[in-house]
Amino acid sequence: MLAVLVEKKDPTGESRARQRDEGKALAGQSTWNRLELTGAVVEEGERYQKVALDADAVDRMLVAVFLQAHADPPREMVLDWNATDDPLHGNQEGCFFHGYYGHSCYLPLYIFCGEFWLCARLRPSNLEALAGCVEELERIVAQIRGAWPEGKIVIRGDAGFCREELRNWCEAQEVEYVLGLAKNARLQREIASEMAQAEQQFAATGQAARLFRDFRYQTRESWSRARRVVAQAEHREKGSRPRLVVTSLESEAWPAQRW
Repeated sequence: MLAVLVEKKDPTGESRARQRDEGKALAGQSTWNRLELTGAVVEEGERYQKVALDADAVDRMLVAVFLQAHADPPREMVLDWNATDDPLHGNQEGCFFHGYYGHSCYLPLYIFCGEFWLCARLRPSNLEALAGCVEELERIVAQIRGAWPEGKIVIRGDAGFCREELRNWCEAQEVEYVLGLAKNARLQREIASEMAQAEQQFAATGQAARLFRDFRYQTRESWSRARRVVAQAEHREKGSRPRLVVTSLESEAWPAQRW
């Protein structure tokens, strides 16, 4: 099955060059070990054939596939960020319990642009979602801009990525962002009127009601400057559901409904 998946012309291995390999569809375990255990350098004169892994080249390959798939540079690229759980069921290295997911797991980082996969980084789950993200963003943006210097880059992620370190880097490098923003008492007071209107509309129609509002907001200590916040005041059958994002984009750049 694996031989068919990688489109081998002879999936049964009957035409292998060496007689001892005939009838074997795939390479033996020792070949995989050479790739996994060799490391980044193969010394000249080594007794055994080894396969060196260039981790940086693997990272660049994912972005290179994305670049090669476009005949013309897109005017705008939205990079979606997400961290999720990879459950563990033993005592693997880097195994930690994660309170949000309720089990032991890794916490890999994924970055996509549409259907294209730009990054997959395995991480232990005792780190916050933002861990290592600025470094990943630096290399991905540099590679994209090396090929397409004019395209607008927008990153989009949930509240786990909404940290001053990431916002400051984006603003310094002219990378736009749309990031989820956790609710607090000040923000809820700011949209209290819209929430009340949404509730009234739902009571009158029986249909989910959504209102949008944007305003400037800055925390007392953790934010270095005021930024644009867009709020969605929603009321449904299950009750009120306010949602907020902070963004570097101004109102004419993206309508609030696209978030």
